[in-house]
Amino acid sequence: MLRSFLIYLSKAAWAQKLVTGWSFAWRTASRFVAGTRLSDAMSVVRELNAKGINVTLDHLGEHTNTPEESQQATDDIFATLDALGAEPSARGNVSIKLTQIGLGLDENLCAENLERILARARKNNTFVRVDIEDTPYTDKTINLYYLMRERGYTNVGTAVQSYLYRAEADTHRLLQDRTPIRLVKGAYMEPAEKAFPRKADVDANYDLLTKILIDASLANQTKLSEDGRIPAIPAIASHDDKRIAFAKQYAEKVGLPKNGLEFQMLYGIRRDLQEQLVKEGYPVRVYVPFGTHWYPYFMRRLAERPANIWFFISNFFRK
Repeated sequence: MLRSFLIYLSKAAWAQKLVTGWSFAWRTASRFVAGTRLSDAMSVVRELNAKGINVTLDHLGEHTNTPEESQQATDDIFATLDALGAEPSARGNVSIKLTQIGLGLDENLCAENLERILARARKNNTFVRVDIEDTPYTDKTINLYYLMRERGYTNVGTAVQSYLYRAEADTHRLLQDRTPIRLVKGAYMEPAEKAFPRKADVDANYDLLTKILIDASLANQTKLSEDGRIPAIPAIASHDDKRIAFAKQYAEKVGLPKNGLEFQMLYGIRRDLQEQLVKEGYPVRVYVPFGTHWYPYFMRRLAERPANIWFFISNFFRK
């Protein structure tokens, strides 16, 4: 119930106006968001790279309302790609949401913006991860991904959410083209006819998909690029010790080299685990969000873990 309410708040304009007006809210959100400026994010890239951790940058924003807003979001992504291109030693790539660049407005507009982004990424020798959002956009996102592949762009991958019943079928379909896949549990509120309502079922499906991805990486001999920008097929995105342990054990069992997968985590969460995995020799990539549109992202982080809510409340009483 609490999770549903927080996800509702993440989309509510009145709540966004209220929360972002609180002086302490950004102080709390900054635990999970690198900053409001691109220069803030690039500083974090350098700090994490120095620890042996790769990065994916996300200029926050979603559900633009006008073509002009989608163009501005596209320009912001260009700037992020150019910043990575200007620092060849930066071990990072970029993650985007298609509603950010016009998917909710016009699919043709979104396709045009996405192709321009992939061309800019190719020029800057990097990779773009297209995030999967809630189910009204799942098929549209996958279809646009395939359109870009048909147009010759290979510097692109997408994500799969293990809480969806359709996830296994989507994974098999995407792997036919050796798609790099970011495996997540899912952070949106979905109806019971589309998503597993029980955590145990979500976890079991996550482990099943992990096996499928690891087997595909082994069969195709994919690995993380030397510059840390282009991932192997499996990106195991989780802070769950059991899911990570399962992935490590299965990869070792089938003989997948450590650079044949990567573990992904969110900025500001489980830093201890991030550094431990690096010490063990695994590629680790931290998802680094930044920008002024931090509110929806922040609310979904609160929805995911009760501990985050108490952290937020404790800051409220210290404001």
